Amino acid sequence: MVISFLGKQFFKISQGNLTLAFNPISKESKILDKGSRFGANIAIITANHPDYNGVEMVTHGDIIPLVIDGPGDYEVAGIFANGAGVSTVLGGKSYINTVYTLIASDIKICFLGALSKDLNSEVREAIGVPDILFVPIGGGDLLSPQDAYKLAVSLEPSLIIPMDYNEASLKIFLKEAGGDKVAPVEKLTLKKKDLEGKQGEIVVLQHA
Repeated sequence: MVISFLGKQFFKISQGNLTLAFNPISKESKILDKGSRFGANIAIITANHPDYNGVEMVTHGDIIPLVIDGPGDYEVAGIFANGAGVSTVLGGKSYINTVYTLIASDIKICFLGALSKDLNSEVREAIGVPDILFVPIGGGDLLSPQDAYKLAVSLEPSLIIPMDYNEASLKIFLKEAGGDKVAPVEKLTLKKKDLEGKQGEIVVLQHA
């Protein structure tokens, strides 16, 4: 599995011939750098907001993604996913943000999306204990760096990948974790065995 970061909450996860895109940035977004365009087999959208719903950005040539964009259970191309809806407010407007838990290559991934508050017990139970947790840390409409770290640790993941951040919020988040010397990496390549013995290790991915 290879994980690349394309800005905001836009991630590309490749495994073999399968490519997943999480929260691609739409053409309608006000974000100037919308990341690279590529073809994805599956597009996973947490909120129907231009910063996160750019399915057109991961539609390329003959490759048109299957779209997962709301609460429910999914089985697509060997990927098993569950989506749990939670309310969030973005730019003063209410949205449903879907927290996804999925299994790919025997690795359990939890993607929190545009989360603005703690999770209730029902959603926590649906998540269980993830191998990799993607957590927003930017503050504003989303979780503050402090609340993001507290939530992340409580879910007991092997790896924590912060997203939707700027330099200031990342610095605060890493300070909360006692790891302000974490060096960004261009991409993360791993297998299930690479997660053995890890607990709450933070990986900062560099914008590709």
